[in-house]
Amino acid sequence: MAIAQGLRRLLRVREIEEEQSRIALDAALGNLGRLEAWERAARSREQRGRLLLTASASSGDAIDRRAAVEEIRGAGRATEVVRPRIAEARWVVTTRQAEYLSCRAQRRQVETLIQEAEARQAVDAERRRQQALDDWFRNRRLRHGAERKSDRGGDLVAKPIEPGEDKRLGTSVKT
Repeated sequence: MAIAQGLRRLLRVREIEEEQSRIALDAALGNLGRLEAWERAARSREQRGRLLLTASASSGDAIDRRAAVEEIRGAGRATEVVRPRIAEARWVVTTRQAEYLSCRAQRRQVETLIQEAEARQAVDAERRRQQALDDWFRNRRLRHGAERKSDRGGDLVAKPIEPGEDKRLGTSVKT
């Protein structure tokens, strides 16, 4: 019983660790998602700049052309900045996933140990219950068997000695 209680405490600790690990993984995934959204926005900005450059080339407007070139350049810089951050965020996500899976495996191991301990306790309790039942039945048979033999006049059967009887003679002794 004490083993199961200690394992239950360990299970609770493992559940808390797993939960914290999952929260860290969710945060890392959220950060990666934001960075990827930033990269998509930069690519979209670059596409708009290219469309503006194409439109300004046909219209011949130098200001629009210059704005389009700056838009493309700014988007390129944003992409250059975000790509290493995305790579780092992916590494963090991979690390957090490994930590989460490790915590999950440890929790499941403790759950398995608890189940095995409970199964052993159930088997032991059933064995003790059956042993008590067997002892009761054996004592009952001995009692009934002794009563039958004494009814037939068999004096080889030992009868239980009551308080106040002489053990040697089987008679009452007055004190």
